[in-house]
Amino acid sequence: MTHEVVLEHRLEIHAYALMPNHVHFMITSPTADALSAAMQAIGRRYVPYFNRRHERTGGLFEGRYRSFIIDEERYWVSCMRYIELNPMRAGLVSTPEAYRWTSYRAHAMGESNVLVTDHPMYRQLGDTSAERSRSWRAFCAQSIPDAELSELRDAVQQGGILRGLDPQRAQGVRPRV
Repeated sequence: MTHEVVLEHRLEIHAYALMPNHVHFMITSPTADALSAAMQAIGRRYVPYFNRRHERTGGLFEGRYRSFIIDEERYWVSCMRYIELNPMRAGLVSTPEAYRWTSYRAHAMGESNVLVTDHPMYRQLGDTSAERSRSWRAFCAQSIPDAELSELRDAVQQGGILRGLDPQRAQGVRPRV
């Protein structure tokens, strides 16, 4: 059902993590209102379906939908890593590949995933799928610096525009140009 909404609104999902009480998505939207329209459609279609199937009521996720814009593409990979490592930070798994409800295995292991569209910044991590996967695993193996983690969390909570992480504090793999 959610895949239908993604296709209907022509969204490109580049990274995601489906957590027990919330979700994270990195999405490219063709229009300014396509993402919010898609989230409304999910609320109208998927939530009632899920509640019926699991004999429950109420909202599916904790809190309301929030979004922010990544203003500088060079921070794209930092945000993607933040999302895909979320289950590890939450203590749900000890390795990112152990959590099946993220895009990590598509990026780090080359697994096929119909939901994921590779972003050009991810494609710059290598000339082949194997090189990109290897680069992504190496980048994700580095811990996210506390300052970077704080900036990303603030952007998630406050919305608006992430104009860029402090280059002195953002570290790790940088896409080739």
